[in-house]
Amino acid sequence: MKNSIFIMVLAFLFLGMSVRSEGRIEQSKEFLQRAVEFHGHLGPNLDLGLRAGLYANQVLGRDPMKTEAFIQTKTTPPESCFADGVQLSTGCTFGKRNIALQQGEGLLVAFKKNSQELALKLKKEKIEEMNSLPSDEKAWEDLAEDLYQRKIEKIFQIDKKNKE
Repeated sequence: MKNSIFIMVLAFLFLGMSVRSEGRIEQSKEFLQRAVEFHGHLGPNLDLGLRAGLYANQVLGRDPMKTEAFIQTKTTPPESCFADGVQLSTGCTFGKRNIALQQGEGLLVAFKKNSQELALKLKKEKIEEMNSLPSDEKAWEDLAEDLYQRKIEKIFQIDKKNKE
């Protein structure tokens, strides 16, 4: 029974997302809402994980079976919430063991697919912006919604490599 419910929840999440004809998940308000339903609340770290994963899909091509994600940040909330965003956007999961979360400072995610690598490091000023927020939930939600609309280059330092 638990497996059936789990499969239904996953199907609901993934079938409800905006998908382009080539199978890429689009950044949309509907997708953000599905992520909030999965994760439980809206916050900047969830949003940053979504943005990083969506960008990785765009650069590397979305393939949940061939893509790997390696995250370095604090392994406790709110920083670890980033991993939920990466899972939802890329399809990398802890169950498939193609995502890893390691203790680190700041926020860094590296994606690998075949011979391609992509690293995104949260810019220092974004960390400072999040650290300066009051503990008010509304302030965190407002920042998350704002980050969802910003250009990816304004949020992360991006490094692309092709090892062919």
